[in-house]
Amino acid sequence: MTCMFQTSDKLLSHMAAKCLALLLYFQLKEKITLSNSWISFCQKNLSEYSESDKVVYCLWMLTFVIKEIFKDTCSQKTEILKQFLTPFDTIFEVFYNSLFSQHFENHQDTSKLINSLICFLELLELLIASRIHLKLHFTCQRILFLKPSCVFDVITWPIQAFVKRKFIIFIKKCLLCKVGEDLSRGSVPTFMAPDHPLDVDLLALADAVLQAVDLGLLRTLSVYGKPSCFGGDEVQPGCECVPGPDHVILRAASLLIIRSLEIKFQNGASANEMKVDLQRFMSELLTFLKPHLQPSLQSHNLCEWLSRVFIEQDDDMLEAAKTAMGIYLKLTRECEATESLTQEKEMWNHHTHENGYNPHCIFLFLLKNIGFDSTVLLDFLISSETCFLEYFVRYLKLLQKDWDNFFTICKYFDITESKDNINICCCISSLVQDRSSNQTEPSPLAVLGNHRDAHAWVSWASEASSEPLNHVVMSEEAQATLQANSLSPPRTSQSLVDYETSDDSEEESTGQRLANSRLTSLHQEAMKKIQDTVGTSRDKKELSLESQSRSLVSKESNTPFSVDCDIGPNNIASKVGISHRTVKCFEELQGAIYRLQKKNLFPYNPTALLKLLKHIETIYNRSMTPL
Repeated sequence: MTCMFQTSDKLLSHMAAKCLALLLYFQLKEKITLSNSWISFCQKNLSEYSESDKVVYCLWMLTFVIKEIFKDTCSQKTEILKQFLTPFDTIFEVFYNSLFSQHFENHQDTSKLINSLICFLELLELLIASRIHLKLHFTCQRILFLKPSCVFDVITWPIQAFVKRKFIIFIKKCLLCKVGEDLSRGSVPTFMAPDHPLDVDLLALADAVLQAVDLGLLRTLSVYGKPSCFGGDEVQPGCECVPGPDHVILRAASLLIIRSLEIKFQNGASANEMKVDLQRFMSELLTFLKPHLQPSLQSHNLCEWLSRVFIEQDDDMLEAAKTAMGIYLKLTRECEATESLTQEKEMWNHHTHENGYNPHCIFLFLLKNIGFDSTVLLDFLISSETCFLEYFVRYLKLLQKDWDNFFTICKYFDITESKDNINICCCISSLVQDRSSNQTEPSPLAVLGNHRDAHAWVSWASEASSEPLNHVVMSEEAQATLQANSLSPPRTSQSLVDYETSDDSEEESTGQRLANSRLTSLHQEAMKKIQDTVGTSRDKKELSLESQSRSLVSKESNTPFSVDCDIGPNNIASKVGISHRTVKCFEELQGAIYRLQKKNLFPYNPTALLKLLKHIETIYNRSMTPL
């Protein structure tokens, strides 16, 4: 079969390699000694890189066999893999050095080098995955961590963008310990046992990432690429194609940097070193991201970068949020041990926002993106596809200790949001005034729908200390405008489970509790038309979820929508703000979890989580009670 690898018939060569790989896997399972001639064949072809097709087929067969071992459900797969890797432990390192020492520009036919790079990258991922998940310890499994600069050199080559993208994603998965997750048929443990040698290797890789960023790694990444097209890779004639950034690269590069910083900080860096490194590398990252975010990221609101970059990828977004919180907690503990945070609170707040890692801002932007919809949080909690449970529990614990800071941040969210809404109203007013000349009347909802939130942060220290946290009072005009405009209709989401049933008597009381969250009559009329149209094609379960979302809207609102931003004489200013909506979202989530638990439908014991949510509600009620 190995003689067929050099035939001109590529299909025959591939079938020969596949048959030989299946034979090798069968021999391993049946404890039959592997052929010495095949071992010698692989060792000879991998002893140094060559453009022969034999190299690619050797890599492909090795990868195929390891994949099959991973997918096997037998209890002896660790021993089987150990037997398979033993003859190749040293040869992999030799091939690693030979392959990555190539000069890409010197190759006339670069396709074979690219094929070898892609095949070896897949094999390298399997080797690292076997170390993490199967607890094997071979030298070949540590090649990347021992010599990471070789991999970063490939990113600087004048090579196709998709190759660089694969290498960036591969390094990201290594830093997050997510390599090989899609191979094992069994459940992957969420929490792994401590592995000190692996921690040392991850630190070496993190240092290599930060060093590469210092040397200009982000400037070598190809962020713009051809858009993906369904059914092909070319845009049809006559169709406009607006080039945009590759968000996969943006997300991967962002996670590379913040995860590397977290790993470095966890391994004994001092508070001053952490502050310097954080400021340097986050500045580099934000400078890299700003040109690719539309509308552009405002310099006074840098904490929004995370939700803007990761909005389309839930698992990466929550990994980034958890990592940013880990950095915040580590730096806070170190600073508390060496200096008084209370004396430098203004400087500390400025540092967290300037470098875009304040956990309260990050969480509030997450809630705003999901429309403060508790059903989305519930879906995250009962799904095993993200790390939301770990992130959420850590955040709730932080929120208990840092409530005053959270409340202050909520106040500035409210103030800046009301300012933005006043600007929107003025914009709508000018459009209506132009109606007489243009004979067209733009829809206020269309203007509101196309407006992106531009929350402008004001001075974080001076105004925060000017009034008590438990008596947040805004002007009557700002409050009424906030009431009319800022409470946007919550997005109706389809939950993974339908936890609202007809025998639940709590739904009615929930609607009464949320009666203070009111929309204007114009919002209600437009949303009713949309929901009536969409509702004809939904089944009863979806309609019940939709009605739950609409319970946030009071049908008794008498406040007219005024394009001139006038406040009606009968309007009573409301103190509904971001903190209120956040706590109400927690209350809805708490009720949903309780109902699921009561029916034995929740996938794990949520008692501790319910206690945390209840405690946050108690803290909020206490802070809103006048002294």
